[in-house]
Amino acid sequence: MCGVFGIFGHEEASNLTYLGLHALQHRGQESAGIVSSDGISLKSYKQMGLVADVFNASTLGQLPGRSAIGHVRYSTAGSSLLANAQPLMVAWSMGQMSVAHNGNLVNHDALKARLEQEGTIYQSDSDTETILHLIARSRGATFEERVVEALKQTVGAYSLLFLTEKKLVAVRDPFGFRPLVLGRLKNAYVLASETTALDLIEAEYLREIEPGEMVVIDEQGLKSTFPFEKKRPGRCIFEHVYFARSDTELYGLSVFETRKKLGMQLAKEQPAHADVVIAVPDSGVPAAIGYAQGSGLPYDMGLIRSHYVGRTFIEPQQSIRHFGVKLKLSAVRATLKDKRVVVVDDSIVRGTTSRKIVKMLKDAGAREVHVRIASPPTTWPCYYGIDTPSRQELIAASHSVDEIARYITADSLGYLTLDGLHAAVGDPERKTFCSACFSGAYLTPLKV
Repeated sequence: MCGVFGIFGHEEASNLTYLGLHALQHRGQESAGIVSSDGISLKSYKQMGLVADVFNASTLGQLPGRSAIGHVRYSTAGSSLLANAQPLMVAWSMGQMSVAHNGNLVNHDALKARLEQEGTIYQSDSDTETILHLIARSRGATFEERVVEALKQTVGAYSLLFLTEKKLVAVRDPFGFRPLVLGRLKNAYVLASETTALDLIEAEYLREIEPGEMVVIDEQGLKSTFPFEKKRPGRCIFEHVYFARSDTELYGLSVFETRKKLGMQLAKEQPAHADVVIAVPDSGVPAAIGYAQGSGLPYDMGLIRSHYVGRTFIEPQQSIRHFGVKLKLSAVRATLKDKRVVVVDDSIVRGTTSRKIVKMLKDAGAREVHVRIASPPTTWPCYYGIDTPSRQELIAASHSVDEIARYITADSLGYLTLDGLHAAVGDPERKTFCSACFSGAYLTPLKV
């Protein structure tokens, strides 16, 4: 649950990386970092906190060069500590290398135990460091060969950017769990987790980095290879439900339009006798618009979000998550008073946030509150880079829909079906997306 950005061949590489990370801030708010190269050596700066707080003119001035990679982090493997902030940078036998990782290695514990037994010393508890150790121990003749040999030992999700003194290398795992796109800004190549980062710096979107693809960019240009065993596509469907920004084009689809389709399908599957449709902002807004269009009910603003508070779902501390709901949302009494309200959200994880929202709406005068969720019940944890809780903490894993409705005090509760979700993203036969968090059908072994 992170964002990565890289650029090769631009005089303002670090400044553009800063802007790219700003556009990806929603993907992680724990730490931010940039590593740049001037063709001779790498320079690094990273700190805990938001992009705008970590970087300024002075710190960016310490990152010279025509290439850079950056990272915004929310931890899925490793604690929320500066030692785990990325990009990670090391000196080794071939010079210097740095890496920024979005994903999660399912077999990290086994790999780390083996490496430590063989004498490897770890500086962090991030699975990304294991990738660096595997590269350093490889006997490949070139950097690219070493990267391939290292990654062939891993199982799980990775969209990776590597920076050396003279190369930028991008690699995506064979399933394509996490997104990665390629763009161009004049003569420079740009890589990012989402197209929204390309849009901000006015770079042209070229294409997605394909699952299992490795792209090497240097002064000679761009070279693409497919060095890994081909797998069935497993793009993360939850990116479309919640995680990606609504203005992103993801896997060839507009996230905004897809979320509207989710809402329209939800209106067909889970109608409600109501007066008004409102959204839980921000990620619930497109689905609520779609629900209103599909149901013929008016859409209005019933909840206002404070944009000075991070996304509650990915705050690292449980105490912050609970307290954050009131900080983040406030009800519009004029919209709600004496109304039967449909409130559309993207998902229910633990149920605590939904319970607080329903109470807030009823306290503001809503006569009835009908909760509609633009995804199926989240019943399984994600092991591929999104920090969903353990199965014991997922309310839908142990409670029926009626039981969840009673817990959140809603007058009714309806979820989108898994078939409806896959249809909305153009995958009715469930062959191109991973939806294991809803189905439990994981695409890799979980114990390796």
